[in-house]
Amino acid sequence: MQTTATRTESRRERRPEDRPQELVAAALDLFVEKGFAATRLDDVAARAGVSKGTLYLYFDSKEALFKAVIESAVIPAVAQGEQVVRDFQGSSADLLRQLVHGWWRLFGGTKLGGIPKLMVSEARNFPGVAQFYHEQVIQRGVRLFAGTVQRGIDSGEFRPVDVECAVGALLGPLMMKALWRHSFVACGCGISEIEPEHFLETTVDLFLNGLRASR
Repeated sequence: MQTTATRTESRRERRPEDRPQELVAAALDLFVEKGFAATRLDDVAARAGVSKGTLYLYFDSKEALFKAVIESAVIPAVAQGEQVVRDFQGSSADLLRQLVHGWWRLFGGTKLGGIPKLMVSEARNFPGVAQFYHEQVIQRGVRLFAGTVQRGIDSGEFRPVDVECAVGALLGPLMMKALWRHSFVACGCGISEIEPEHFLETTVDLFLNGLRASR
């Protein structure tokens, strides 16, 4: 068990170049736990084990810290999905299935899955933060799925549909799954959730059966 002296010594041994990532990790934890408005920079500094003055050496506002969380943790997951789409050689149905499961593995099933709840509840009060998230995450994510649906339509694998509406019909249940996990399930009041892999497979199966072109 670490003593106070041991923890203090451990903090002194940290390299300065590690501090921004430690602050980002602490901010992510608190944003998900408490929300954007309720998280104070004092809390972030304390969770990271540094002074508030040290935090200001790297981030001049809570908004800047939130953007750093998105840039370091969420955008790489989106970029990985974009790379999957560029490299994929199989059917559009298989690509959609891979994207959905990849979304859960890298985002929805992790603490990052708490960010959509934060954005839904606080976007109106922090429009600058909401705009940044919409441009850097939502729009890019929607393009991934829309491009895949269009790919299937162009090849004749999927029937012609309104691509924007179709993508909304797929992403809605996925977002709800993340919101449910970080609200009702997280509240500790005995509410359970459907096993994630089963939920994802069922969602994709229903979606693909609605898209498949008749032969």
